[in-house]
Amino acid sequence: MPEISPNLIDKLETIVEHYDQLADEMNDPAVASDRNRIVAVSKEYARLGRVAGPYRRYTAILEKTEQARSIMDDPQSEADMKELARDEVKELTGQADTLFDEILQSLVMSDQTEINSVILEIRAGTGGDEAALFASDLLNMYAHYSERKRWKVEILSATSTDLGGFREIIVNVKGPDVWNRLCYEGGGHRVQRVPKTEAQGRIHTSAATVAVLPEPEDIDVEIDWEKDVLEHVSRAGGPGGQSVNKVASAIKLEHVPTGITVSMRDEKSQHKNRAKARRILASRVYEKFRSEQAADQAAARKSMIGSGDRSQRIRTYNFPQNRCTDHRLKAGNTEGGNYNLNTIISGDLDELISALAAQEKAQRLAEL
Repeated sequence: MPEISPNLIDKLETIVEHYDQLADEMNDPAVASDRNRIVAVSKEYARLGRVAGPYRRYTAILEKTEQARSIMDDPQSEADMKELARDEVKELTGQADTLFDEILQSLVMSDQTEINSVILEIRAGTGGDEAALFASDLLNMYAHYSERKRWKVEILSATSTDLGGFREIIVNVKGPDVWNRLCYEGGGHRVQRVPKTEAQGRIHTSAATVAVLPEPEDIDVEIDWEKDVLEHVSRAGGPGGQSVNKVASAIKLEHVPTGITVSMRDEKSQHKNRAKARRILASRVYEKFRSEQAADQAAARKSMIGSGDRSQRIRTYNFPQNRCTDHRLKAGNTEGGNYNLNTIISGDLDELISALAAQEKAQRLAEL
C-alpha cells in the first residue's frame, strides 16, 4: 500500500477543509442568490471534489485495513477469522492503490480542465508551398485522429494555396476529453522530406505552427462585445464569385483590452462571419488569461509541455527515415521520443500523447 508523505497529507487535508467550506457557502442563501458567486463556488467545489472525494474514501479504506490487520495480529483471533482478515487486507490494498493513483492524477492535473471543445489553428511557417502542404498534412493527421476518437471537426476558416496546401486553417474539434489530449500539440512542427516541387530530389526542411485553444461551454473570461470589442465591416475580396464583393460581409474584431484581433471572411453572410469570429476571439482571449495564470503558477517549471507556445519546436517529421521525433520526451520513452512516422501521420497519436501526459504527470508529482 502506498505511503503518503506528511507534506502531501497536509495538502490533501487543506483541500478537504476548503471543500467543506465551499459546501457551507453553497448552502448560504446570500451566496445562492448571487448568480456569479454561486457559479464560481460550484465550479471550485466540483474541481476540489475530484480530490476530496477519493481522498476520503482512501482514508476510510486505511481505517478498515488497520482493523483487519489488528485481527491478523491478535493471538486470540481464530484461524478462520485471520484468514478472512488476510483476504480483506489484500482486497483493500488493491482498492487503496487505485484510489491513490486517482488522487494523484486529480491533484497534479487539476488545471487540465474538462473542456470538450477546442479551436485548433494550423499555420504554414518557413518553407513556402511545401510548408503549406505540410500544414495540410497536419490537418489530415488531426482529422484522422479525431475520427478515431469520434470527435466532430468543423472548419471555421481556411486560406488555401494552388497546390492544395494551407497558409492558415482554423478548425473546431469537439468531443470527450479533446482538450486533455490535444493540448500537447501546441508548438512548432518541423518536416524533413523531398517536396513535390523539388526536381533535384533534395531534402528540404519546412515548418508549421499549431495552436490549441480551449473553448469551454462557459468561458470564464467576460467580454463586453459592445464596449471592449471594435468591429470593422468590409466587403470580402478574393475568389468566390461576384456576390462575395457586393455585400459587406467580412468581419474584423479587435479586443481592445488585449489587442487580440480576428478576421473572418469565409462566409457570404455577415452574421455567420461575426459568429465565427466571436468564437475564435473568445477562445484566444480565454487562452491568453489561462496561459498567464498558468505561467504565474508554474514560473519555476522549465517544461513547456501543453503550454501551446507557438515558438517552441516540439516535433520533427523525418520522411526519409520514416521517423517522428517528439523533442519534449526524454530518453527512455520509445527510444527517446522516436515513433514510426507512418503511424503518427495517419492519425494514430494515442501512444505519443499518452507518453507526454505521463511525463508531465511525473514532473508535477516531483514538484509536490
